[in-house]
Amino acid sequence: MKEFSKEDLLNLEHLCRIRCTKEEEEKLLKNLKSIFKYMKQIDEVSLDGVLGRHNLLESTSNRMYEDIEEETIEREELLKNAPSQVGGMVRIPPVIEY
Repeated sequence: MKEFSKEDLLNLEHLCRIRCTKEEEEKLLKNLKSIFKYMKQIDEVSLDGVLGRHNLLESTSNRMYEDIEEETIEREELLKNAPSQVGGMVRIPPVIEY
């Protein structure tokens, strides 16, 4: 991993459509170099033999379930049991107060 350079910072400014003062650039460059140095240290850590490595994204991906056909209540039956209805829809009390 190469060190974060002034050219990288200028390119990043261009991509982000921002302009920094010289002082801001110096501070930002110092901080980004520090971050990249830390990332390099993390990258050098050996994970050989480590158990339980798990990708969080794999566990939160869409899961496909089999469609199960079930009987549903007919609209007329539902409206018959509703305490109040308007225009063929169930009327409920307001949820948001104005």
